[in-house]
Amino acid sequence: MIKSMTGYGKSNLSINERSYQIEIKGVNHRYLDISVKIPKQLSYLEEIVKKEIISKIKRGKIDVTITFENNSKEGKNIKINTEIAKMYINELKKLAQEENISSNIEVTEISKFPDVLSIQNTEDEETIKKEILEVLENAINNLIKMRIIEGSKICEDLKQRISKIEKEIQKISSISTRLIEEYVVKLEARIKEITKTEEIDKSRIAQEVVIYADKSSIEEELTRLKSHIMQCKNLLNSTEPVGKKLDFIIQEMNRETNTIGSKSYSLEITNGVIEIKTELENIREQIQNIE
Repeated sequence: MIKSMTGYGKSNLSINERSYQIEIKGVNHRYLDISVKIPKQLSYLEEIVKKEIISKIKRGKIDVTITFENNSKEGKNIKINTEIAKMYINELKKLAQEENISSNIEVTEISKFPDVLSIQNTEDEETIKKEILEVLENAINNLIKMRIIEGSKICEDLKQRISKIEKEIQKISSISTRLIEEYVVKLEARIKEITKTEEIDKSRIAQEVVIYADKSSIEEELTRLKSHIMQCKNLLNSTEPVGKKLDFIIQEMNRETNTIGSKSYSLEITNGVIEIKTELENIREQIQNIE
């Protein structure tokens, strides 16, 4: 099953006055690169989030954004820093004495000073971890669904292009089988024209044909191209990530096609090579988006 590296997944959860939202975006990348934006109070979960993604996604640039809001009273305590409060009171009383002003100090006024009151969160980390992983799993699954849909479209396009290449290879193969026969006929005609005689040295002709056949033979290249096409078809039906493997095979196919072009003495074969290289380039561009 071919998967695209491009996709988007989102999931939300509201439970016990706690709300979570996770967004995951995926784009092309040579390797797996994960970036996580997570609230500071949940930073202890960052590596767990990354490991969960790694277990399901093998390639791509993955950006994860996690938002968390906790309106629950559970796990929250208000603490008064009495030492700092007393310091404020003592300093204010000194100021009142020095300036001969009233020293009536209300506790509510003291509570407004910095660091006197603080809210401590003693949240159940295991509960939050469980809820985060639930939301994360849904977001990842939504991302994967989109990647599969996009991947299926890419897969169909690749199959069509590979089919075109296969047909061109068949044409080139049939053309190459008759090239030697055509060469023999042309060579004999040329010799007769030059020598003005019907007498031809068959052994010399045979030598020339062997040399020509050795220089122009593309059977090995065609055989390897057919093998690569079979590998491509198998990979397109694989359930594993195949992007890198396909990229390597296309490079090899391009190399074999170039060799055929350099050996070609036929305009028909040259045209076939151009068609194959055009399709290979289109395939290579598509493969850059495959996991």
